[in-house]
Amino acid sequence: MRINIKAFLKGLGQHFNLFDDKEDEREVVRQVKEGVVFRGTNLWILIFAIFIASLGLNVNSTAVIIGAMLISPLMGPIIGLGLGVGINDYDLLRRALKNYGIATLISIATAMLYFLLSPLSEARSELLARTSPTLYDVLIAFCGGAAGVLALTTKSKGQVIPGVAIATALMPPLCTAGYGLATAQWSYFLGAFYLYFINSVFIALSTFLGVKLLRFHSAGSLSPERALYGRRVVTAVVVLTLIPAAWMTFSIVKKEVRERSVRQFVAHELVQTGTQILSSNIEHDTLRVVAVGRPISDAEVEEAQRRMADYGLKKYPLMVIQGGNTEELAMQLNDIVAASDAERRSQTQHIADLERKLEAYTQYDSLAAAVTAEAATLFPRVGEVRLGRVGDDVVAHVMVIPSGEKLDTDRVRRWLRTRLQNGDLWVEFY
Repeated sequence: MRINIKAFLKGLGQHFNLFDDKEDEREVVRQVKEGVVFRGTNLWILIFAIFIASLGLNVNSTAVIIGAMLISPLMGPIIGLGLGVGINDYDLLRRALKNYGIATLISIATAMLYFLLSPLSEARSELLARTSPTLYDVLIAFCGGAAGVLALTTKSKGQVIPGVAIATALMPPLCTAGYGLATAQWSYFLGAFYLYFINSVFIALSTFLGVKLLRFHSAGSLSPERALYGRRVVTAVVVLTLIPAAWMTFSIVKKEVRERSVRQFVAHELVQTGTQILSSNIEHDTLRVVAVGRPISDAEVEEAQRRMADYGLKKYPLMVIQGGNTEELAMQLNDIVAASDAERRSQTQHIADLERKLEAYTQYDSLAAAVTAEAATLFPRVGEVRLGRVGDDVVAHVMVIPSGEKLDTDRVRRWLRTRLQNGDLWVEFY
């Protein structure tokens, strides 16, 4: 049995063996050194690729952006950095670093020039997607770079390199950084440039690990002490690059988990027949729920507050703003209006909606009182008339006083429609 396992593992190892397909080291190094240099044709291709990517971001075209990534030569110096560190080639490392800086500056300047001249200045979804890097971008860059270095260092290259260029997405972040400079939106510039730096660092890291895994021979232009120092610098850069991405990822995941908990809590604890939840979100450490229709009782709100711990929301006080109660709606509206300037700016639309609802409820309350008084004179069996809205329709609820005398409901309905000047008025009798 032990022999069979050993044979199985040996056969499995042969399937994953990279050395049988390994490209000639000198040929690999030659190709990388040629791709590192940015002058002449390479430089013009880079400029045109940046213009194309900027156009794609500006008009929100994914196809155009992908086309720009396919023709971009930006991968050259980044792979050169990883290979230079991996084989201790100081000259290659120096040239790759120099050309990486040149390519980066020219790319940002070209994108900034485009967005300064473009009449379209709105940030679209393709552009915004490059402003908040996370650990997922780190994984994409590392795996893409690993696929790229294996394709470069083995004979069976296939169509890997174009796919790596698309997956690691070096061009769009640089163009977004140029947009941030052109529009003086520094958060866009910093977020996009950080994403570009993440991609660069982890493509170079995967290249470094790849040449070590394939046991490339050392060029010997760095002393052992300098080589050790270089590896320590690489480790420090990788760790420092990871920290902000890890923090952003943690914040995004935490926010998503909290929002999912809020949705589950509202759906299970507050949704009931006749009640519609208009919004539910956490603002200033308070869970605010806006509801219309059938009122949620104080006892139900208290019970829901007690059950918030089951959804991981124990630390948030629950505030239910109910549109069915004019007085309460007015009080909640006053609370929002009295909030800080920053909160008020973010809730402008919310306040406007509440004001419209409050005006409608106030209008119907006063009108219903006048109609009730008139109806009591004309129709003694009518005790009270209540007015409200269901969607876009006005509804009149007529409370009928029990009596042996029959009420002519058609006459009451016609009178109400004439009195309220609403031929489509919906009248319900209770």
